[in-house]
Amino acid sequence: MQMRTMYFHVLASALLATTGAGAAEPSTVERPAVIEQLEQQGFEFMGEFAAPGGLRGFAALAQGRPIAVYLTPDGGHAVIGTLVDAQGEDVSASVLERMVVQPMSQKLWKQLEATSWVADGAADAPRVVYAFMDPNCPYCHRFWQASRRWVQSGKVQLRHILVGLIREDSANKAAAILAAPSPTEAFTLNETRFDQGGISGLESIPQTVRAQLDAHERLMSEIGLQGTPGILFQDEAGVVRLLSGMPAPEDMEHVLGPR
Repeated sequence: MQMRTMYFHVLASALLATTGAGAAEPSTVERPAVIEQLEQQGFEFMGEFAAPGGLRGFAALAQGRPIAVYLTPDGGHAVIGTLVDAQGEDVSASVLERMVVQPMSQKLWKQLEATSWVADGAADAPRVVYAFMDPNCPYCHRFWQASRRWVQSGKVQLRHILVGLIREDSANKAAAILAAPSPTEAFTLNETRFDQGGISGLESIPQTVRAQLDAHERLMSEIGLQGTPGILFQDEAGVVRLLSGMPAPEDMEHVLGPR
């Protein structure tokens, strides 16, 4: 299953909603009319960068994707997209990574940290991976089983973000885990008894726990996940990556690191 970088439309909208209309204004006192026009069309400008040939470069988001906008010297026109040098290299690639992708990833990671996640593994593990999980999801259970080598060796801490989507009692089971004296123990018990139906759900969901589940499902939707498990981790550059569904065997080390 192919991994995707985290800058799709729904994710960008979610992140920008936490900081206002955009992460930064272009560094100009007088805003060119063409920039304002593009903003009206949905562009979100993150900042200005040095560009060759007398152009002015702007890092932006358009439909949730990072994109460069180049203003002509007269300030009256904009060229949108890729600008290459004599070696055929995209002159904006590293700039967009620094000005758009990395800030978006940092904001998303903070959103994940703020959820009511259930710890699975050592708190001092060198690698943290978040996973949106449904207590009744068979693919979530397979991912939990496949991850034991990394978790039990202390290499990874999984942080399970519970949702209740698959079956009628999924939310009640998720609530039972979140409301338990030890959510980690309750989660583990549900997984170890998965083939026997897992744990029993709460008859009624407390309001505070319902709010936690609603927040998880809302974030899951904003990110653009269509099902569980939804797995998020940071690559070597700190950019958040998404894997939707049970990872293929060859993807496990990309997600969890070396065995």
